[in-house]
Amino acid sequence: MKPERYSMSFTTGSLFHRESVELAALFLDQGDWNTVRDKVLSDNLLQARTLNTLKRVCREIISRLKTLGPSEIDLLVHGSSQEQGYLLWIAVCRRYKFIADFAVEVIRERFISLKMDLHYEDFDSFFNRKSEWHPELDEIRPATRNKLRQVLYKILREADLLTADNTIHAAMLSSRLLAVIPRSSHQDILVFPAFESDLRGAP
Repeated sequence: MKPERYSMSFTTGSLFHRESVELAALFLDQGDWNTVRDKVLSDNLLQARTLNTLKRVCREIISRLKTLGPSEIDLLVHGSSQEQGYLLWIAVCRRYKFIADFAVEVIRERFISLKMDLHYEDFDSFFNRKSEWHPELDEIRPATRNKLRQVLYKILREADLLTADNTIHAAMLSSRLLAVIPRSSHQDILVFPAFESDLRGAP
């Protein structure tokens, strides 16, 4: 069976923490993503310098937020900064299977093996390994590949899962965050560097 084609369009920006919370709050108020998008574009709520940038960033944020359920959106708006960051990391992983696979197969595996460092070489090795099964990765130019790597590591730092010196930071998921993640979405738990026993016993 042919593996699902990876979407690699995450070169736009970062975790978009503040902007995502703002758009999620607007969605809770409006109840419709098209209305949210129209308001963002008409009022330049993301304070972008050009219309093209505004459209691109808005499209990227909404595509991630659409992966979250109602309870998750509500916690994203009303939760702590850490809970917000973790929810946005879940959204990124749901939006991009490549990132989810990297989180599970590289970051989490290194963490539970007590290898706490994560370097660019780990990304490169994973990318090369996946390209054997995903020919679409071979089409990516070296400059774009470097940009993807840079953006992913930036997202990890902004989600508080990687320190500035590339040390993996253990996730501390709260009980209310675990409560809003659907039980059927066990994969979402695995994208965090944490032992499953710690996750089940989160305070």
